[in-house]
Amino acid sequence: MNYDIIVVGAGHAGCEAALASAKMGKNTLLVTSNINNVATLPCNPSIGGSAKGIIVREIDALGGTMGRIADKTALQMKMLNSSKGPAVRSLRAQVDKVTYPKEMLKTLKNQENLTLLEGMVEDLIVENNTVLGIILEDNTKITSKKVILTTGTYLKADILVGSERTRSGPSGEKPSMHLSDKLASYGFEILRLKTGTPQRIDKNSIDFSKTQVEPGDKVCYNFNTEEHTEYDTTAQVPCHLIYTTPETHKIILDNLNKSAMYGGRDDITGVGPRYCPSIEDKIVRFKDKERHQLFIEPESIYYDDMYLQGFSTSMPRDVQEKMVHSLPGLENAKINKYAYAIEYDAIYPTQITRSLESKVIKNLYTAGQINGTSGYEEAAGQGIIAGINASLSLENKEPLILKRNEAYIGVLIDDLVTKGTIEPYRMLTSRAEYRLILRHDNADIRLTDYGYKVGLIKEDRYNKFKTKKENIKELLNLLKEIKLTPTISNNELLTKLNSANIKDSISLYDLLKRTEITINTLLENTLLEDSYDDEVYEQAEITIKYAGYINKINKEAEKMLKYEEKQIPQDIDYNKIPNLASEARQKLLKVNPTTIGQALRISGVNPSDISILMIYLRKKYNE
Repeated sequence: MNYDIIVVGAGHAGCEAALASAKMGKNTLLVTSNINNVATLPCNPSIGGSAKGIIVREIDALGGTMGRIADKTALQMKMLNSSKGPAVRSLRAQVDKVTYPKEMLKTLKNQENLTLLEGMVEDLIVENNTVLGIILEDNTKITSKKVILTTGTYLKADILVGSERTRSGPSGEKPSMHLSDKLASYGFEILRLKTGTPQRIDKNSIDFSKTQVEPGDKVCYNFNTEEHTEYDTTAQVPCHLIYTTPETHKIILDNLNKSAMYGGRDDITGVGPRYCPSIEDKIVRFKDKERHQLFIEPESIYYDDMYLQGFSTSMPRDVQEKMVHSLPGLENAKINKYAYAIEYDAIYPTQITRSLESKVIKNLYTAGQINGTSGYEEAAGQGIIAGINASLSLENKEPLILKRNEAYIGVLIDDLVTKGTIEPYRMLTSRAEYRLILRHDNADIRLTDYGYKVGLIKEDRYNKFKTKKENIKELLNLLKEIKLTPTISNNELLTKLNSANIKDSISLYDLLKRTEITINTLLENTLLEDSYDDEVYEQAEITIKYAGYINKINKEAEKMLKYEEKQIPQDIDYNKIPNLASEARQKLLKVNPTTIGQALRISGVNPSDISILMIYLRKKYNE
């Protein structure tokens, strides 16, 4: 049978890609080696976290699925950095490792236009540098107009524990043995990466009296903005905080030569994640730190494995026993599953465009860890964009390219295709120069229009969204209209609130610019009638209090957008541009940027090179 789109791999990228294309009316096939491993959580059983939670909100705003299922299966919800500014707040859900994949599989099975197939893809059908389908391990050929590869960590995957190397995917699954070699034969440059996971500890063997309880927040939070899942905040499953000890550090340093990562093995070429390092890496790199924090987190309510976050390692099992038993509360711990590192193939991401279509093979898209990223959220964010753009391409429409000032997903993809990566890329708030306008709270305002335009946001939800925007606008106008007069009682109230007295009338809008005055202050003191949802009040307050910063960032973004609007013809020959620095020429040829803005962000391309390029464009193309 011929399909519109074939998605290879049913991890978080593959699920979002397949659901997006199917919802957009495309006849979609999702191929996975094991249907029971759909959307598994092989590492940390959590969704969201610093910066990542904002990506999940963005996926939801576009019409994706990850946030909705995280809400349904959460054991605990927590807003990180809630005491800090809105730019760094991010939601994190500890989800159930059993029910999350089950809910996703149920969603996939119920999706119209989507077929699931169990099989191992080992090659592509390629003619004239155009993909025409896939070839399974048993040589079955299935044709399609587009193919999206979301193979995760399964390409030539090796599990590493001490001196042991086992060819295996996560959790003992069968890896893809030949696909990365086939991609190399088609002209892809292959990258070897590695990541790892910590031990799983038997809950009943832990002395929790020696740990610090980390409960969920007392406020109900959701990733999904359409349906608010209410839950009992007091019934959330707690996590627990502990710290490494001097003994832990000594055991690790004494056994570094036994670690798969530090043993000097010539057969390990993969580069690990700098921002999610192994415990060995932390101890070596931060020798001055007396201790490192670790979190004991529940994996599921259906079994007793506890995830030891922050203790990823590739030490031999006997050393892992000593390491774990050196931790407070884990002196008699039973290890149900030992930690390991996994090494796997990926492609250099500069070989894809910002639509996530390959530059090497036409109609082939890639998303997730095959592009060099780490994390479920980064994968899912790419997956939904790949699904959308493969579908739009079939409709002969322009791709959805999210800009750096529009979404963390836009930052993620732009970083990958423009700068590339030699280690697993993890999204951080510091990577987003416009992070104050890329917040958790306004993801729906930023991206719902796009979701609606491509057909992933339905009419009912879009109408609710429009009502919310109208209410925010209405509230801001109301706050400007309502005046507080300098009466004795009003000034007494301001004194009570540790706020300066007023001599002239002041609008509630201007009053809210004061640090000590909040929307809740106005509501609690009946200065404002309670007529709107909490999200509307939140948006209005942030808009007012951060207006100066937001306006400044928007102006900076406008300057950037001018460069983004200056297109670079795709037939340009950088070898013919005189006086261009050799490094800049080399980088421009490799990345082949589509705009001057993208060219500016390429490492090794200087402002002087951009000036030469723009002069050449004016002369050659009259641009």
